[in-house]
Amino acid sequence: MPTTSKAGGRLGPFATTIFAEMTALAVATGSVNLGQGFPDTDGPQEIADAAVAAIRAGANQYPPGPGIPALRQAIADHQRDRYGLVVDPDDGVLVTTGATEAIAASLIGLCEPGDEVVMFEPFYDSYAASAAMAGVTARMVRLHAPDWHWDPADLEAAISARTRLVLVNTPHNPTGKVFSTGELAAVARACVEHDLLCVTDEVYEHLVFDGVHVPIATLEDMGERTVSISSAGKTFSFTGWKIGWATGPAELVARVRAAKQFLTFATGTPFQHAVAAGLAAGDRLVAPLRESLRDRRDLLCDGLGALGLTVFRPAATYFATTDVASIGEEDAYAFCRQLPGRCGVVAVPSSVFYRDPGPARTLVRWAFCKQPAVLREALDRLGKLAA
Repeated sequence: MPTTSKAGGRLGPFATTIFAEMTALAVATGSVNLGQGFPDTDGPQEIADAAVAAIRAGANQYPPGPGIPALRQAIADHQRDRYGLVVDPDDGVLVTTGATEAIAASLIGLCEPGDEVVMFEPFYDSYAASAAMAGVTARMVRLHAPDWHWDPADLEAAISARTRLVLVNTPHNPTGKVFSTGELAAVARACVEHDLLCVTDEVYEHLVFDGVHVPIATLEDMGERTVSISSAGKTFSFTGWKIGWATGPAELVARVRAAKQFLTFATGTPFQHAVAAGLAAGDRLVAPLRESLRDRRDLLCDGLGALGLTVFRPAATYFATTDVASIGEEDAYAFCRQLPGRCGVVAVPSSVFYRDPGPARTLVRWAFCKQPAVLREALDRLGKLAA
């Protein structure tokens, strides 16, 4: 059943429900699972060893609620060294249980019931749920395939007297879009002109293959009104550790912290120590992961294209989108439900990332954060569709 909420009317089936359904289908049918976005190999051994060392050293009790000092300092150093953003490690950095919690705590802490939040559609599914928990109404700005452009006029039209903030996800899930500096400047102008806050979800900031990731907080007049969110899970391929963070002006981070402390209070102590070590390594540990993902993106996209699917090659992230209308399919949801039984592969219909699924009726999202042999096996199986 479609879900109805103040977060935006008919939301369609939440993606988390689809992930569970598709994972169950994958297990039942022995399918290759390209649905959910987690790697099938661990991240750098050096970081894993740091977690083990922290456990053995006794770092196993509650950490400080905002995060251990070493990680908060490492995050502040990362923002300064990478982007020139100066944040206070004591008051301007908050460690969270993944970026998902940071998003929820930001909307709850920065908004009041009855406010409106502008976000870009398609959207990571937790955004609508977080808006509902915060008691705010989500207003959408549509990204248009195949290049996922959007119209600044649509942003202006989405803003009202009740708008509190704009939520920006770049690099973007599910499309793999990297917002250009010009697009970010348009968002920044709207925020300044209408005196809005900005919350940015940048969890794929280090997994950009084409183009450059620019944090909107670096734009003029935006540092003072932006909460920037990221996570170690995607950067280091340790998605199960759930170590995320929010950074920004002390007064905004304090409001996020006020909400976060009643969601989880604190986050895995030994993993915080390990992520601090990973961030201190700079790009040395991340670059090989990024290049490997670039190769796997190309492997999957080239293979899907050779099978006749229209492929929207992503500039970043773990995911590629295809239009299955090119192989005669008219309903991506039905296609994905039937795919495990037809050829033993799981993917996700893009419609679950839309409030109004109509424009995505033939779009499918595929995860390429798997071993090359797994991707080749999936492509071999998908070849049965054309047989």
